[in-house]
Amino acid sequence: MTWLTRLTRPGRSIPADDTFDRKLIAPMILGSILNPVNSSMIAVALIPIGIDLGAPPSETAWLVSALYLATAIGQPVVGRLVDIYGPRRLYLAGTALVGIAGILGALAVSVGALVVARVLLGFGTCAGYPAAMYLIRSEATRTGRDSPNGVLTLLVIASQTIAVVGPSLGGLLIGLGGWRATFTVNVPLALACLVLGALRLPRTRASARTTGLASTVDLAGIVLFAAMLVSLLLFLTTPQLSHAYLLAITVAAAAGLGWWELRAATPFIDLRVLGGNLPLLATYARTLLTAVVAYAFLYGYTQWLEQGRGLSPTVAGLVLIPMFAIGVVVSAVTGRRTEVRGKLVVGAVAQVVACAGLLLLGPGTGIWWLVGLALILGIPQGLNNLANQNAMYHQADPTRTGSSAGLYRTFFYLGAISAAAANGAFLADRADTAGLHHLALFLGPCAVLFLAVTLADRSLRRIGGSKDAEAPADNGPVPAGTCTSRSPGSTPRP
Repeated sequence: MTWLTRLTRPGRSIPADDTFDRKLIAPMILGSILNPVNSSMIAVALIPIGIDLGAPPSETAWLVSALYLATAIGQPVVGRLVDIYGPRRLYLAGTALVGIAGILGALAVSVGALVVARVLLGFGTCAGYPAAMYLIRSEATRTGRDSPNGVLTLLVIASQTIAVVGPSLGGLLIGLGGWRATFTVNVPLALACLVLGALRLPRTRASARTTGLASTVDLAGIVLFAAMLVSLLLFLTTPQLSHAYLLAITVAAAAGLGWWELRAATPFIDLRVLGGNLPLLATYARTLLTAVVAYAFLYGYTQWLEQGRGLSPTVAGLVLIPMFAIGVVVSAVTGRRTEVRGKLVVGAVAQVVACAGLLLLGPGTGIWWLVGLALILGIPQGLNNLANQNAMYHQADPTRTGSSAGLYRTFFYLGAISAAAANGAFLADRADTAGLHHLALFLGPCAVLFLAVTLADRSLRRIGGSKDAEAPADNGPVPAGTCTSRSPGSTPRP
């Protein structure tokens, strides 16, 4: 019997005090994939939307950016609310918003209305991942044992699988009901989340909320954080000298955010705790670099396969399948091990090799070489996201698991948007071989920096162990920022 079967097989209706409640897995996974499924389906819907609504690519591109902007801002905000109020209310409210956005998108008659729907989708899908991480942490506290590594692995595998099947699902839906079906599908997904969330997510009592948190929300901190991110992301989507004023707004908002958060009674982002948690900051940096390399490689390499190498879109898609397949297999095989440093080192080296491999490509490169390069990149696809997520879980302040998970996703989307900007800069006119080589010269240092950050982070050695999943948690609290293979601050249930 495999670890996945043991993890998901039907169990008792009431979990034992020392076992993870398997009833939570379905709503956790379904809620966490709402964002990636909407991120990937839109790729095949942009052209039909443009044709139907008479919009140029410069307008339909905002359907992608709108979701990224809303998600990058909303993830830590909703994560903080999850920390304060518990996951149930935020999960249900978020998934309800996803259903409303799906209806609005299906009825939209302009690109502007679709952008609004995509913004609502971005905010609505923000609750799933922070809620899942909060539940994993709370189960560790309830049982007095760290949650199974397979649960964390399932979150990564689910997102990776959706990223693979999302465009195909979008194409199938467009064939059946037009591009509007890619919005309508959110309605049944949201209903499923609402039913599962209402039936299975625990109600958070006032006495059960995270100790020491006030019930107030730092609105000023949230507004400054949003202003900083919006101006930065808008600049990254259109990096031109004439838009340098956006960087000035970013710097001003960041300075204001720092000044305010250091004085706020209940800060949105506790800079004192975060600034003293260098391992978590290193994980955020690796997460950003992971997304830069992965997304720039994925979209830049794909464009080059079609324009620079002359492959049809169908063949180009087939060339990329091994990358996704290897990523899923590697995650599944290594997921049971809590240890993260070895995964990150192997993933980092594979990234460096893959980026160097781009410099060897040319118009006459053989298919098997192209497939081999995709196979190499599948290794970091399967290792880096999994290891970074596990590191974040163990390094985060236990009282801020939700907001830490939200910031984790924010850094990931910052990397994704940076990758889009790099592809736009180096492959602006045409995805030819020269442009691909310039892109490789940009990605190479990013991959090397990822490796350097990993090797310099000695705290990673303290995450994991042969008996990690079996050891009971300490009875006393662990200082915030401490790296441990067990759940910090957890206590056995009486």
